[in-house]
Amino acid sequence: MNQQVNSSYQGNVLTIRIDGTFDLSKQAAFRQSYEMAPNKPSSYVVDMRTVEYMDSAAFGMLLVLRDYAGGDKANISIINMSSVIKKSFSLLNFDRLFKTSK
Repeated sequence: MNQQVNSSYQGNVLTIRIDGTFDLSKQAAFRQSYEMAPNKPSSYVVDMRTVEYMDSAAFGMLLVLRDYAGGDKANISIINMSSVIKKSFSLLNFDRLFKTSK
């Protein structure tokens, strides 16, 4: 299975797209996707269009991104979540820490 993390930087927005499962195996690639941006973005978008499963490590990686991006002042949107993942976000109150949309 081809599992990747891809990023694109346009304007002052960094978009990170995750393919496959979002788990501990993606940690290095996920971190590198935002740490290697040419400039520190003013906002981040995490596109989870093809993610069907997230483990607890993935939720931790999102928290690390949030800290990196400015904590409470971070502008991070999580988009294209499946209904199962969106429910997990709600149960864990992550929908209070991140902007979310289906």
